[in-house]
Amino acid sequence: MRIDKYLWCIRYYKTRNMVTEACKKNHVTVNGQVAKPSKEVFPTDKITFRKDQITRKITVLDIPESRIGAKLVDIYRKDETPAASFEHLELLKLAKEHYRKNGEGRPTKKDRRDIDDYTTESNPETEI
Repeated sequence: MRIDKYLWCIRYYKTRNMVTEACKKNHVTVNGQVAKPSKEVFPTDKITFRKDQITRKITVLDIPESRIGAKLVDIYRKDETPAASFEHLELLKLAKEHYRKNGEGRPTKKDRRDIDDYTTESNPETEI
């Protein structure tokens, strides 16, 4: 089975086109070699690919005939991604939330006026 179809069948990517783009950007390797989308995958092959800022490592156990349900994925692959990768992702999420909370967006006009009032009151030299 082709690598793009395999990664799509075991639900790591939503579409085959996304897998193809990842292969073209050299994000996918099979047994240590950069893989094109048409690279054939066999049982016992080791696949490494980068997705969502995590370098995932899987071993092919079997080849599915078509796209499978999420509960059956473990029959066809063995996930060997180190736990440290997932911990690193959690730290990245916490760092992003620290600087700006979700949903705050840009300041409104009222926020802008409040900021201007605060800065002019704190610095009397700027008033005319």
